[in-house]
Amino acid sequence: MQKAEALLDIYQKRGSKGLPLERVYRHLFDHELFLRAYGRIYRNQGATTRGSTDETVDGMDLQKIHRIIGLLKLERYQWTPVRRMEIPKGNGKPGTRPLGIPTWSDKLVQEVVRTLLEAYYEPRFSTHSHGFRPKRGCQSALLEVRTKWTGTIWFIEGDIKGAFDNVDHEVLLSILRRDIHDGRLVALIGGLLRAGYMEDWRYHDTLSGTPQGESSARFCSTST
Repeated sequence: MQKAEALLDIYQKRGSKGLPLERVYRHLFDHELFLRAYGRIYRNQGATTRGSTDETVDGMDLQKIHRIIGLLKLERYQWTPVRRMEIPKGNGKPGTRPLGIPTWSDKLVQEVVRTLLEAYYEPRFSTHSHGFRPKRGCQSALLEVRTKWTGTIWFIEGDIKGAFDNVDHEVLLSILRRDIHDGRLVALIGGLLRAGYMEDWRYHDTLSGTPQGESSARFCSTST
């Protein structure tokens, strides 16, 4: 995995300097990145949950990874519509929220792309941002409040209603084009955004918004 780590280190340095990325798509042909991605997500709770097909992590092997890479080389990889279901909101809030469940192959490709984007964008994010970031979360946010916000006596809590549901695809892709000068990668991500979803076994277009699932949420929040 040394080759993959060296590549991510280069992406991190370019991100910290605000330099654009070029020829990113070709790195999707590296099986080391796929093995690294597999190691990160195969134990996730949803790894054995079916998307809109019967595919799960159980059928994963090196041969399948090479087939995926082969399709990416030919620019013929096709995203599968996610299976959407409604789940209760967390923290005891009323109502439900949509959860998108991708096929296993899509999860794996998403994780590879997310890994590359995260290495590049992570150095550019605010130090005050703690959501969906490595080594950050509720604990790091509370630690910052305790150690740096000593003069604060009140807080305002806010929430953007339907934030993921209303992401403008063209705005998101324009942000990517500004930093990533690789039309093939941007087109691949655009295909993911437009892949649609299946609900009650009926297909629905996705004219705006991004999938909301464990891997998808991390991927899309990295992109934005």
